[in-house]
Amino acid sequence: MSELVLSPFAQKGEDIYREQILPEISEETLKGKIVAIEVESGDYFIDETSLKAITRAQTKHPAKMFYLKRIGYRAVHKSYGVTRKAVA
Repeated sequence: MSELVLSPFAQKGEDIYREQILPEISEETLKGKIVAIEVESGDYFIDETSLKAITRAQTKHPAKMFYLKRIGYRAVHKSYGVTRKAVA
């Protein structure tokens, strides 16, 4: 599998997650929960859903963007789709 290329914002969020957050948390205990990371300060907020994590994060950082990560997984969300052959 090829390496995923991230935007500078996402790369900074991933770096904070790996270097600062993972050593502080129990990935096994929190697996599946969402972490919202404010990349400028390194502050992070963990909750059950994206909405809850962002809401908590916005309380402290109202006008900021947040990097989201599902603990223990590569992506926050997965999507399923069905492809259908176009009928001519």
